[in-house]
Amino acid sequence: MDHRSSDNARTLPGRYYGSPEVHARESERIFRSEWLCVATAARIPETGDWLRVELEGDSLLVIRGEDGSIQAFHNMCRHRGTRLCSEAEGHFKKFAVCPYHAWAYGLDGSLARAPHMEGVDCFKQDDLGLISVHTTEWEGQVFVNFNEQPVPFDKALAALIGKFTRWELPELVPVHSTVYEIEVNWKLVIQNYSECYHCPALHPQLNRLTPFRDASNDLTEGNVLGGPMHLSKNAFSMTMSGKTCGLPLGDLEGPELRDVHYYVIFPNMFLSLMPDYALVHRIHRLGPTRSRIECEWLFRRDATEQPDFDPSDAIEFWDVTNRQDWSISEESQKGIASSAYRPGPYSNLESMIAELDRTYLHQLGEEIDDA
Repeated sequence: MDHRSSDNARTLPGRYYGSPEVHARESERIFRSEWLCVATAARIPETGDWLRVELEGDSLLVIRGEDGSIQAFHNMCRHRGTRLCSEAEGHFKKFAVCPYHAWAYGLDGSLARAPHMEGVDCFKQDDLGLISVHTTEWEGQVFVNFNEQPVPFDKALAALIGKFTRWELPELVPVHSTVYEIEVNWKLVIQNYSECYHCPALHPQLNRLTPFRDASNDLTEGNVLGGPMHLSKNAFSMTMSGKTCGLPLGDLEGPELRDVHYYVIFPNMFLSLMPDYALVHRIHRLGPTRSRIECEWLFRRDATEQPDFDPSDAIEFWDVTNRQDWSISEESQKGIASSAYRPGPYSNLESMIAELDRTYLHQLGEEIDDA
């Protein structure tokens, strides 16, 4: 275990976990300015495949274009604002067609046809394509940014570049996903993930596989935080049985297969790397005290093609762990809402939360003077 220090930091004041004013400021300073993880690229493998993503009050279409790239657009016709798609996912053969008046858009978002608009002087076809959102791919994950001039991804999240190449994450395919909606401020979800101080009491099964003292952090500042935990002697992966249920990721071998890795990618993604599969959490705000969490399990494609492939051991393990975390986080949310709540001291085992708070406050443009 590495040396850690919370630098005598305290938890955030209660207003940061329920105030509508803070929520609105987060929208402006964080969720409309930072890169947000929205999907796994492997879910739309073919030209014309699309996903609908509900994010920060907007509806987006994430589309695989004719050149193989992925682009996100607002799910909104430029005629009278009607949503183009109401299903969760689908395939455009060539055009996205508005169901109201049949305006049709190419896979690149350009307006291809608009019936009966001849003679309308203010109709300028080239100016009425779908409204795009900045989009990029990293290690098989799709990120978007609402800012008109965002900080480039490789600068905003520089610690990620090249960090996980050996895991060959773009080659993984999703085999299962679960969506949870909980009565919790999004920061409590991230803070819970960022420490294992709670693991002996809350997660006895997890703590048997990866004892909470056998942990270290190799990224300790900025928007990407986390590090490895060591598997116990008789554990080989994070499953109910402790056994693997997939093939080793990338070119990992030997001692590398004895570690699991956990990283927060601020503000809305967790990346958890087991020897034989990856787990991605995406956190979306639904309000000041409500969050939606998407949890997705990814394995090597050739592992999923084996006749005896069964990921249920891994799925059950994390579903149990997730629900334990969501339940205790809801209790934290209720306690913080109490008139008696005052910021308390972080343990040195919660050093990553203290750093997350500093990152959060810096991006919010605030300082704590009453903690």
